Amino acid sequence: QVQLVESGGGLVQAGGSLRLSCAASGRTFSRYRMGWFRQAPGKEREFVGYIRWSDGSTYYADSVKGRFIISRDNAKNTVYLQMNSLKPEDTAVYYCAATIYDTPAPHLYTHWGQGTQVTVSS
Repeated sequence: QVQLVESGGGLVQAGGSLRLSCAASGRTFSRYRMGWFRQAPGKEREFVGYIRWSDGSTYYADSVKGRFIISRDNAKNTVYLQMNSLKPEDTAVYYCAATIYDTPAPHLYTHWGQGTQVTVSS
């Protein structure tokens, strides 16, 4: 099983940067894709991107492509979401999740963290 805990959220001004962390524990990390999602008040949960734990390959939603970078540190069992050029519309609760598939579909992610709040001020 995989347990996930997000951290690193906070308040940042528009144009700034923030790095979120997702600490993973459990078994069989190598077969999983580690995804990031976000949900703003009153909106549906939105796919941000994912990374394959096995080889580090990534896939991003168009809304964040070129601004956000997902990476992993195998030694720390941690996945990161580096967010640059932040905009007020990036404000949301950000979630880390895991699936065995290459997919942006949230219903196919079987493990979820508790979320961390990111607020971007203008």
